[in-house]
Amino acid sequence: MLTFTARITPLSAFGTPPKGDTLFGQLCWTLRNRLGETRLDQLLDGYTAGRPFAVVSDALPAGHLPRPALPGHCFNPLPGDDRKAAKRRTWLPIEHIDTPVADWLHHCRTDSELPGGAAQQHPHPHNAIDRRTGTTGEAFAPYTMARLWYGQGCALEIYIVLDDTRLSVSELERALCDIGELGFGRDASIGLGRFRLDAFTPAELPMQRGADAWMTLAPCAPQGLDWDATRCHYTVFTRFGRHGDLGVHQGNPFKTPVVLANTGAVLTPRPAMAVGVSFTGQGLGGDSTLSKAIAQTVHQGYAPVVGIKLPDRDGR
Repeated sequence: MLTFTARITPLSAFGTPPKGDTLFGQLCWTLRNRLGETRLDQLLDGYTAGRPFAVVSDALPAGHLPRPALPGHCFNPLPGDDRKAAKRRTWLPIEHIDTPVADWLHHCRTDSELPGGAAQQHPHPHNAIDRRTGTTGEAFAPYTMARLWYGQGCALEIYIVLDDTRLSVSELERALCDIGELGFGRDASIGLGRFRLDAFTPAELPMQRGADAWMTLAPCAPQGLDWDATRCHYTVFTRFGRHGDLGVHQGNPFKTPVVLANTGAVLTPRPAMAVGVSFTGQGLGGDSTLSKAIAQTVHQGYAPVVGIKLPDRDGR
């Protein structure tokens, strides 16, 4: 499988955080609309059996990787041992990938130090409308929904692992352009989630010398796989999914919640790491377990990975 980097520039606010599993879901709908449902079914053949046609990362700040979800004692402390300052350092410039993981905290940046800044969440007011009268009616019930705003000059990068024998590079690039033009995620129909695809280029996922663990670049489902549990670290992320596109009109739009290991999870395989691996995890669903409305629904439980060498037990 080949790896590519899609560099995008946000052109509007986002209603949905651009995480890898939701990006993959919209990619599937986009391919269905452009190539047809039969072609999508062919692409998803074997998806839950370890044969994904594509694995999509989160949209990460350009030139940066997430800090791994390791306990604080795995990192050499900052001067003054300022724990609050340490928690805010969440993005590693990729040029420091070869430095020991224990020293990464000294190189990581905060959201405010990123070029263009990280996405800022702001509430947006809404109110229920009676479609029969075009007014709020007697029940005035205002509420807010969050929107993500990216700063001027902000660029994001998405890593995509692709089986180009099943989906061509040009078809994938065209699909990404479609998503950017039509909008990604919630409220795309009113202008949210727009972005411009600035570059789509071959890439290699970074790997440290002597790597013995994976760091994930998207939420993934490691359950039931063969890991060394004493050297795995992650935060739990629950996805309360909903169907998008035409799926909202096919009965119940809500999917069964799934529990994932969030982006930045550190997973140590057992036995030793295999050479040439670019993703980990598993495909979920495909057998009515995720959706009663669309039985063949799947969820991306895979994630692109970066190879890292964990600090020794004594922190080195």
